[in-house]
Amino acid sequence: MAARTASRTGSGDLLELVRGGRATTRGELQQVTGLSRATVGQRLDRLFRAGWLREGAAGPVDSPLGGRPSVRLEFDGAHAVVLAADLDTRHARAAVLSLTGELLAEHAGPLLVEDGPDAVLGELGRWFAELLVKAGRAAHEVCGIGLAVPGPVDTGTGRVVQPPIMPGWDGYDIRGRLTRAFTEHTGAAAVPVLVDNDANLMAYGEQRTGYPDCAAFVLVKVSTGIGAGVVVDGSVYRGIDGGAGDLGHIRVPAGADALCRCGSRGCLAAVAGGGAVARRLAESGVPAASGSDVRDLLHSGHPGAAAFAREAGRHVGDVLATVVTLLNPGVLMIAGDLAGTAFLTGVRELLYQRALPRATAGLDVVTSRLGDRAGLVGAGALVVEHLYAPDRAEERLLALGL
Repeated sequence: MAARTASRTGSGDLLELVRGGRATTRGELQQVTGLSRATVGQRLDRLFRAGWLREGAAGPVDSPLGGRPSVRLEFDGAHAVVLAADLDTRHARAAVLSLTGELLAEHAGPLLVEDGPDAVLGELGRWFAELLVKAGRAAHEVCGIGLAVPGPVDTGTGRVVQPPIMPGWDGYDIRGRLTRAFTEHTGAAAVPVLVDNDANLMAYGEQRTGYPDCAAFVLVKVSTGIGAGVVVDGSVYRGIDGGAGDLGHIRVPAGADALCRCGSRGCLAAVAGGGAVARRLAESGVPAASGSDVRDLLHSGHPGAAAFAREAGRHVGDVLATVVTLLNPGVLMIAGDLAGTAFLTGVRELLYQRALPRATAGLDVVTSRLGDRAGLVGAGALVVEHLYAPDRAEERLLALGL
């Protein structure tokens, strides 16, 4: 492995090498960075004193001459915890996670996004306080909060931008309000809050846990609305201002007269989203008002719900043929309320019919592995990657006086 430049061999860089598994002994760190044994020791000492690294089991002796086995270095995922929440239009899920993504406590319940950001984020603060007690962790152990929301997000500010299904949230200071809610309900000091689109975080969580070697990964969430998350080379692709992946507002011929919640007509979400399928079921005499109602009907084997879901899948598959041709992903994952056999069948019918064979030859079309927890896992991972990235890690170590 090539040595890194001296300007990129601080304690934070050594932590990144250990966390990524690229160098997990002192000797390997010397080899990769070109630093002396003493310098590596000094920089590791800062990480040990912060509680971020620990010594694991000794590895095998590589030298034919024998000698002492090398002690493995490990990121200590228990030294702090992350809070995460995933908002949908009618319900939410929140959790306490370890730094390695282990779920320590979880709560799901009704929470109406249309009640507005002040009320919703205040309630999340209460949930977080209760979850910390349930997990047996103290509030001062929280290092950050991650939040997934069903709308486009300017990640620089953490504010949603003209969200079609989040009335009253446009431009709202989500970070500030959630920070206050956390401190009000726990009495702890403020911590960093990161906000991103739910499909982005679902894609990030699924790709990291189930498909880490997939260089181009696409997740499509079909619930009340329709959105996509794209992970390229391990990073979420957001576009220039967070608007990437908004598939639900692509115009489709079949929806020329369908009025979307964004105010336009002909949007894919107005034809194939969970709300659209629920509306068609209601018109046929089947009680349904949302994507979650459709999900329940699909799980019970309702034939009408399956027929409408398959049709919706065909509309989405038609659009995804273009997405797959453009991005050439290795995995296309369908998630959300409608994700199931009927919808997936419809997607595949049109996708393989419309896309060029070369674009689908190496493509796996799958459903979610993490299910309802994908957004939580992604939100937690987003916080950890932000806080322990080399430059940010250096800043935090200095703030700790190390």
